[in-house]
Amino acid sequence: MDEEPRADRRSPVGEPVVRADPEVTGERAAEAVGFDPDDPESLAAAADTVRRFATGDVADDDHVLMLRGAAACAALVRGVGSYKAAAERAGDGVSVSFIRKWARVHDLPQAVRRHVARGRIAPSAAKHVARVAGDDRYLLAWATIDADLTVRDVRAVVSAIHDGSDAETALRDVGVDVGRLTLRLPTAAYVDLRRHASMHNVDPGVVVGEALAAYFSADGSDGRSAGDSPATDPDDSLEDSLGDPRDDS
Repeated sequence: MDEEPRADRRSPVGEPVVRADPEVTGERAAEAVGFDPDDPESLAAAADTVRRFATGDVADDDHVLMLRGAAACAALVRGVGSYKAAAERAGDGVSVSFIRKWARVHDLPQAVRRHVARGRIAPSAAKHVARVAGDDRYLLAWATIDADLTVRDVRAVVSAIHDGSDAETALRDVGVDVGRLTLRLPTAAYVDLRRHASMHNVDPGVVVGEALAAYFSADGSDGRSAGDSPATDPDDSLEDSLGDPRDDS
């Protein structure tokens, strides 16, 4: 599978790329439903899904169905052209803020959404991750997993970032040791890593960091697969295509 360096979605809006992958969702992959914002019938289905999603028809612990609801929100927004029009199309009880929050979740990069589908990142936490931009999304998502952050922790970090803090400082303020990751290595690799680090008087993490930097840059793309650059991205994010959602009241 191609890697995805961008901090927003690359695949077409509404397409069940993650939900339809059996390696992520198992047997439920066959249940995956896509929404085409350019197809009237599919758009009507998206509106109905959003309506049921907003009125509590989806259990909070069903991560896959919540991602379907997020996809429906994003497709509806793309299809009708604005968050406000999407809320009106979905009907009573569906607010602009609700659609905006969940459409942003659908706009998260696939690498993050896969962990939402797996249950490693709670959908309610993903809503807050989606409120930040760029690589901060990745940093916050991985910290959520590795440091077992609560939704309250994630919300606090996002609030601090919006108040002007950088992501690393905000994460440290909630007790995260940024960059710390526990790995299990093959015995031979473990022995060689420790030996090399000792002989060069450095921490094993330095050796791993240098090795990974060399690995990711071996093809000259710094870990990015061909076609992954923003210039060749086939799909802009909802935020880019619709403008600032704060202007859509």
